Amino acid sequence: MTSLFEPQTAAQYENDPLGMRVYTSQLLGQSKELVLHGGGNTSVKIGNTLYVKGSGWNLDTIEKPGFSPVNLDVLLEMATRESLSDTQMVAEQRAAMSDQSFPNPSIEAILHAIIPYAYVDHTHADAVVTLTNTPNGKELVQKLYGEHMLIIDYVMPGFELAKHIYEITRNIDWNTLSGMILMHHGVFTFDDNAQRAYEKMIDIVTIAEAYLAENVTLACGDCEGKGDKTIAEAVGAEAAKLRGSELFPLLIDSPRAQLFSILPNLDTLVKRGGLTPEHVIRIKPFPAIIDSDIAKGIELFAQEYKAYFDANASVEHICLDLAPRYAVIKGLGIVVLGKDEKESRIIGEIVKHTITAILSAEQLGGWGSLTLSQMFEMEYWELEQAKLKK
Repeated sequence: MTSLFEPQTAAQYENDPLGMRVYTSQLLGQSKELVLHGGGNTSVKIGNTLYVKGSGWNLDTIEKPGFSPVNLDVLLEMATRESLSDTQMVAEQRAAMSDQSFPNPSIEAILHAIIPYAYVDHTHADAVVTLTNTPNGKELVQKLYGEHMLIIDYVMPGFELAKHIYEITRNIDWNTLSGMILMHHGVFTFDDNAQRAYEKMIDIVTIAEAYLAENVTLACGDCEGKGDKTIAEAVGAEAAKLRGSELFPLLIDSPRAQLFSILPNLDTLVKRGGLTPEHVIRIKPFPAIIDSDIAKGIELFAQEYKAYFDANASVEHICLDLAPRYAVIKGLGIVVLGKDEKESRIIGEIVKHTITAILSAEQLGGWGSLTLSQMFEMEYWELEQAKLKK
């Protein structure tokens, strides 16, 4: 991965740390191999205020109004709590903002606050997460990055993750760390200089990309084919009955998608987690798998999704719709099932990155990200449920 940082462009932000934060955040967002559709978050500390990416903003297009100003002392105190619901955390973070016109701060605001550097960058880098999603992923990243990389076992994002890292880093000298890798989740880099924080991320991802290039062969291309779109329309019509609205089906029949569709262990493989936790909110924990009978394949998905819900839900949970967000058509490829073209394009990009990671990991010993119960915890996150209850 190549650094996009241009000193001449950055010079205009020499005395404007928030402007510099915007600049390097956009650099991160320009690479879909780092973040996709709202993924990742960044921050800068100025005085006693943490300016952290706000809800609803994408890194590639973020501007100054996208960074919520939160009192740093309040966030640091929150990290010391024994427990804190995400609903209460969001409410307290909002109350600690110096200007209520800004969006809600990222759910990772507390974590950004406890990292003792001015600039903090967080991405879901495909190459790194692909390595962590293999059977020996932890040992592999430890070997690649050495003792100066802090490696964290998977913990649910939000207060739980921030609290965990706060506890285990109390006696750590952060100056000895080159970065932080969250298993099955993503990467953090940090520095008091924006360029160094950004280029540390580039260096970490480059190491992972080099390892994949040496050990994985993906000869099949990712370009779109020109298959029969009527199949996609038929799948969309069937799934729309469960979604309760019309759908905008898109066919992905690239050689890579076709290869994925004929994997012998496909049925179990797709239930071993996604590329990064937050994707489950957009694409659900697994796709529908269709062999020859479209209606039967969609019906089977609905049954399996309801069983997944029943196995993990409490009486407080409200079940989401039973429609898949994408379907794997054996021998043909993938049909994306968004409500409109925009949603389908977003789901399609996430799916393309996901299947590339899965095919790569399978050559490194196997794919394994999150369990179904861990995916449920993220998909049925209390803040998302609160929206439904309203």
